[in-house]
Order: sequence, then structure tokens, then C-alpha cells
Amino acid sequence: MTAQYYSTSLDHILAELERIDLLIQSQVYRARHNHQTDSEFQGLYITESEIDALLTQPAGLPHWSGVDAEPSEYGAGLEKITADIENKKAQSITSGVKLRLCELEKTFQLNTFDKDTILICLAPEIDLRYERMFAYLHDDVTKKRPSVDLVLNLLTGSLMQKVECRQRFLPDSPLLANQLISLFEDPSNQPPPFQGKYLKLDDQIANYLLGAQGMDDRVSDCGEIITPRKQLDNVILSHGIKSHLIQLLQSRDINTHKLIFYFQGVYGVGRQITAEAVCKQLGKYLLKVNTSLLLKLSDNDFEHTINLLNREASLHAAALYWKDFDSLLAEDHRFKLENFNRAVNEQNDLTFLVGNSAFEPTDAFHDKHFIRIEFPIPEYQQRIELWADALKTEPNVDDLEINAVASKFRFGGGQIRDTAETARNIALWRDPEKRELTMEDLYSACRLQSNRSLEKLAQKITPRYKWDDIVLPTKRKQQLREVYNAARYSPLIYSEWGFGEKLSLGKGLSVLFAGPSGTGKTMAAEIIAGELGLDMYKIDLSIVVSKYIGETEKNLARIFAEAETANAILFFDEADALFGKRSEVRDSHDRYANIETGYLLQRIEEYEGVVILASNLSKHMDEAFVRRMHFNIEFPFPKDKDRVRIWRGVWPDKTPLSKDLDLEFMANRFELAGGNIKNIALASAFLAADDGGVVNMNHLISATQREYEKMGRVIMEGEFGKYNRVETV
Repeated sequence: MTAQYYSTSLDHILAELERIDLLIQSQVYRARHNHQTDSEFQGLYITESEIDALLTQPAGLPHWSGVDAEPSEYGAGLEKITADIENKKAQSITSGVKLRLCELEKTFQLNTFDKDTILICLAPEIDLRYERMFAYLHDDVTKKRPSVDLVLNLLTGSLMQKVECRQRFLPDSPLLANQLISLFEDPSNQPPPFQGKYLKLDDQIANYLLGAQGMDDRVSDCGEIITPRKQLDNVILSHGIKSHLIQLLQSRDINTHKLIFYFQGVYGVGRQITAEAVCKQLGKYLLKVNTSLLLKLSDNDFEHTINLLNREASLHAAALYWKDFDSLLAEDHRFKLENFNRAVNEQNDLTFLVGNSAFEPTDAFHDKHFIRIEFPIPEYQQRIELWADALKTEPNVDDLEINAVASKFRFGGGQIRDTAETARNIALWRDPEKRELTMEDLYSACRLQSNRSLEKLAQKITPRYKWDDIVLPTKRKQQLREVYNAARYSPLIYSEWGFGEKLSLGKGLSVLFAGPSGTGKTMAAEIIAGELGLDMYKIDLSIVVSKYIGETEKNLARIFAEAETANAILFFDEADALFGKRSEVRDSHDRYANIETGYLLQRIEEYEGVVILASNLSKHMDEAFVRRMHFNIEFPFPKDKDRVRIWRGVWPDKTPLSKDLDLEFMANRFELAGGNIKNIALASAFLAADDGGVVNMNHLISATQREYEKMGRVIMEGEFGKYNRVETV
């Protein structure tokens, strides 16, 4: 029993080609009666009888039109196969079989003539015998591709039809506007009349019709087809964004094909997963395009590629997702932007524009709904949910302190997924057998996934000190712990406890450490960074401060912009050089210096991370800064008992020490800060390494003398007490 529908799309195309075969056979029949020359020389010269026939033929009709009509079986056969095809098409669509030729007709609004033109051009892509048939009908063995004239002769029956259908090969027709076919000339001959041009089916259209699944090779480097993963209900997003999207997509008055979304936000905040979820709800795929890669193309190639991508989206029933769209907004890409806007305006489907910068079109998109959505970094509770989802396959997920990681690293969903994968790789390298994640794996992965660009602008310091390493009065140490707690619990306080809704600025943590050099300010900053599991970046003032007006502000703007995604502590040493008191305006330099100070104050208030300022004297700091600091901690010069603790704690456990080391003497006799003591200990270790390998008092006294000289302090007679008699190295 004959099947009542096509089981595959290719079966339908082959059936359609049988119908085209009948049309070709009919024309071959007529041509054969007209070609009276020896077949060996056919197409090489024109006979007198052929000239006579052409002279008696009305203009515009095929040169075989005077020949008797084809046998009746051609016409009857054509009617029968056409009816059979239409019946099976309807049954196939009802049975859920996707017929690609029909999809092509629907997508690009093709009529029957357009469809048959595509079939004629497709025929040689399936069977090369058609080339010989076309050459025969052209009466020229060199013309193996269908010409405009040949297609018109095959598919029309009168001069009026021929003139009318000729319009289907003009640039604005669906066939050419969508680059389904192209017109070309024989380069060996003079430019022919329009109807003498040849037709070529686009390779990707041929591949599509014959069942290929992949993307066009010409655009595969910059785009990929993505199958949506999650429903919108299952995406972790700000409630406001999710609820409004759901409401918009469910609105009966909204044509989703006319929607243009602009998703603004940094990497990892959920822009792509949201676009995927919208597509999943609408039953679409997502064609993701890296827009920045297209900027390397010439203007003409750029326009051509944009059109190909639009067509590719239509072929795959996909919405277009233009990643890094804002790279087009630069002034030197104005022409490309105009072409891009035109193409998006003509695209008859859902479009996502994606970038970091703010963007609002001006007279760019007509008859479209432009909706801008700003994606913030997920709140603390959302980050906990995202971490739980990313680590749900880990057998020890309940033992991992997800809340702590979510609190300290302001990551979006994409970064959290990337970080989880990085942590798994770290665990694999650390323990190939067990592969169990640890908190240290997670913290290491978080630091690796944070923005590393800040290293170009500041010195990265890897924290190594612990709470026991710093010697401070109890009250000061308690204040440092309060700083640590403020940084640790700020997401909880601002997000879960609602304080963030009360504050527009000042959600970060700004701290001032003031005290003489060497009293532990940098060490304290390192301890806090280490306990939080964050990197610390020491701002290099030589890079930041510029004598040129406005440059200092630009440098600081870059630092704070990079720091937003670095998840690190910013440490400004000798901060009074940048944050000093504003002076009375006497000239333009004073005015710009005060502008710098005011700008810094503004940026610190806007920054939501941790900033630690260190100064030798807090009275040198601008009062507005000091007033806005969350903590102002004075680091006192260490007293005798504190210096003893510093001397005892400065030595690593592996350092060989002589039993005669008199550390109490060193602490009581020499009023030195911790930084100086550390320098003396290190210098004495080098002296000992060259003198027996054990640190003794001789080495300590010698190193102390060097430190005094470096500090510019005078060594008084009897300064070293009983050790004056020791011969220094």
C-alpha cells in the first residue's frame, strides 16, 4: 500500500523533483523537435531552418513555441503528481513530519514560482545529470546551470507571465533579499542580458533542504545554536525581572516577534540563561553571536555576515542573541551600527541585544518594542541558591560552607558555575582518587575566577599572616575583628536584614588605619583579607597620581571599575598623598587638587567592596574622608612588653637560634616598630647563614646597627650595653 504521507523531508523533495522532471521532459520534447542539427554539432552553430523559425516567432516566446504541444500524458501526469504531492504534504504536516521545503516557503514568504525555482537550482546538487539536461535546453554544452530565461520558460506559459515572474529575480525579492539564490555571469563572455544570467542555489540552503543540521560555515566561527536548558520559572533571578518577563510573554497583545530586549549587566549575572528561558517558553532555539568578532570585518562583509546570521536564525527557528552588542557603540563603528540596526529592524523575530554599557536607541527600531533590563549582581540569598545548584552533585555538599562563599564573593550565576568547575579541577589535581571538594578548593577557584585585570593597575599581595602574628593592644585587635565581621556579614545585613533598601550609597566598607610606619597596618590588612579568603591589591601611587589635570581621576576610575568584579580588598598605603586635606583655593592647581579629593570621596562611597586606607598621621587626612570611614583604627607604637612579643614571634619555627639570644634586652633597649624588628631579624638570618648557620646576639647587634643607619638614627655611646664588647660582623 502506498504511504499516505512523507516519512522524511527528503522524500517530499524527491517527489517535487519528479514534478520538475516532467516540466523538463515537456521542454525537452519541444526542443528535440526544434533542434534539427546533427547532435554532434548541436549547440555549436545555428541552421538556416532554425533562423527561419525564429523570424516567424512572436517576441518573448521560447524558440520552440511553434512546435506542437507535448503529448497529453505530460499534462495529465503533471496534474496527477501535483495532486498527490499536495495530499501527502497535508497528511505529513498533520502527522508531525517537518518538511523543510515547506518550512522554507513559510519562513521567507515564497510563492509557488519561488519554490520551483529553488527546486530547479537544487536538482544539480543532487544529481549531475541535470547539468546535461540544462545544457541541452540551452542548446549549448557549456551552459550547465539554469539561467533566468530557462527557469522562466520552464515555469511560465505566456509572455505576460514571463514578464511578471521576472520580478522574482530582482534584489528586493525574497529569493535574493534572503540570499537563497545568487545570480552570476559567465566570466569568459561579455556581460549578458538579465535573462542570460545563471542561477546558483546558496550552499547552506541546499544543505538545509537535504537535511544538514549544522550552521553555515561562513558564520559558524562567530555564532552557535543553543538549545535552551531551563524554564523561566526555574531560573534564579531578581523577582522583579522574572515576574515582569512572565507577565510580558503571557500578554495577548504582545507580538513576541517584535520584541527587542537589551540585557545590560556584567558577565555572569544571568543574561544568557534568561534569554534561553524566554526562548524555551516560546519554543525557540537561541543563536548566540559574538558581535565583537564581527568588528574586524570590512563594512560590506559586516553587512553580508549580519544578513547571513539573520537568515540562519530564521532557518533554525532561533532568536538572535547579540553578545557584546555595546562594542558597536564606539564612534568609529557608526556605519556598522547603522547597518546592524537596519538588519535588526527587518528581522522578523525575537532579538536579544546584550552588553555592559547603558544603551537607549534613538529612532533606530521602527514598529518594534525595545525593552531594556538591567541585571544586577545577584543578592546574597540568590547567590546561596546559585551555589547550591552548582554544587548539588557533590557528595559532600552539605559540609561545604556555601553561605560563607556567597557572602564574600559577589558572583553572578555564570561565574558561580565556572567557579564550581574550576574547583573540581583543583580537587582533581590535588587528590586524583578522592576528588572531594574542600573549602580551600572553593576559595582558590573563587580568586581565580575573579577579575584579574586589577593586577595591571595595582600590586597583588597574597595574604600570609594570621591573627596570632600581629601584636597590638587588646582593644585595637578587637576593632580589627569588628572590621572582619563587618566585611563578612555585610551581605546578610544589607540583603536579608533590609538595610540595603535604606541606603543608596555607602554599602561598602571603608577603613582607616593610622599610625607610624612599621606598626602593623599592612599586616592587619593582610590578616583581614586572608581570613575573608580574598585577594588584596595594594594601590601603586606612582601609577595613580599624575601631574596632568584629570589623569589621576581617570586612573582611579579604572581601578574602582576593575575592583567591582575583582572581589578583592583595595589597600591604599600612604593614603594621605591621595586623600589629604583640601586646601584653600589660591590658583587652578589648588582647585583641581580639591576636585580630585572630592572625586575620590564619591568613588569610595559608591564602591561596595572593602577599601582600607593607611596613613602615618590621621590628622593629615581630609576630615570628610575620616568622617565617612566606617572604622578609624589607631596603630600605636609598641611598648616594651609588646616589643618582646614581636621579637619572639618574628622567627620562623625552622630558623636555628642560639640559646644566648637576649630578646628581652633587644625589646627593652631598642624602641623599634614591628617593621624594623622584622627587618633586623631577616638581616641577622643572612649574617648567620654566612657565619656558622645559627643566629646569635652578634648577628642581632650587627643587624640592628645597619637598621639604625638606614633609619638615619644616631647610635649613642653605650647604646648596646654589655654587647658593646661583642665584635660585630
